[in-house]
Amino acid sequence: MMRFAPAALATVLLALPAAAQQGQWFVPGQQQGQQQGQQQQRPAQAPARPAQAPAQRPAPTPPPLAPGQPPPAPVIGIVDVPEIQRVSSAFTQVREEIERRRGRLNEDLQREQQRWRDEQQRLATERASLTPEQLRTRERDLQDRITDSQRVLRERARDIEQLAQTALREIEQALGIVIRQVATSRNVNIVLPRPLVIFNEPPFDLTEEVAAQLNRMIPNVNLPTEGAGEAPAAQQPQRPAQPQRQGGAQPQGQQPRRN
Repeated sequence: MMRFAPAALATVLLALPAAAQQGQWFVPGQQQGQQQGQQQQRPAQAPARPAQAPAQRPAPTPPPLAPGQPPPAPVIGIVDVPEIQRVSSAFTQVREEIERRRGRLNEDLQREQQRWRDEQQRLATERASLTPEQLRTRERDLQDRITDSQRVLRERARDIEQLAQTALREIEQALGIVIRQVATSRNVNIVLPRPLVIFNEPPFDLTEEVAAQLNRMIPNVNLPTEGAGEAPAAQQPQRPAQPQRQGGAQPQGQQPRRN
């Protein structure tokens, strides 16, 4: 009798990269190269669009310095990105939704594993009463159901990961725009993340202003609902059994004679 290892699927699914579970969601521009490589490996997915986000014009590129001309005097601003993430309503919404979907996926995975174990135990109990042909058919059907369930669960895990990356990319882009706007309004030409700064006076800190403008610009993200592809594997239709031909059954395509 064949042996299955449903626990191996749990290891694969739960080991997928999860920015929401690692606590390091993004720093503007940090994940651009990694996301481009991942987009080449995954099918395109409709991006989540920020709600009520006004159209923004790209900032003009300053002309290069003339030969021999010194750069302008630095005017420095400090931004605490983790603090902005903590108070961002859109960021909180995405984190909670991704955690909810991952939790539901894990529950469905555990339920599927139990169903596989029950089916294996039932087949082992009935093994002595089955003919070799019946046993092979039952084993093949069970293997097909497990394979289909594994495929559905893998697709759901992939969709959740892609959703998290798409939504966080939207917030990252909005944060970059807000930081530039606040810096321009303060005549700041250099913005540093707070972890790189050992000491700074409060007037250098732009975090509170950036966080407030970010919440006004993108209060939430329009996340797609969990579609049919994310339905629990236990709800997937099972393959219909082949009808057994009876001795007195009419051949296909031939109608019974009426008296």
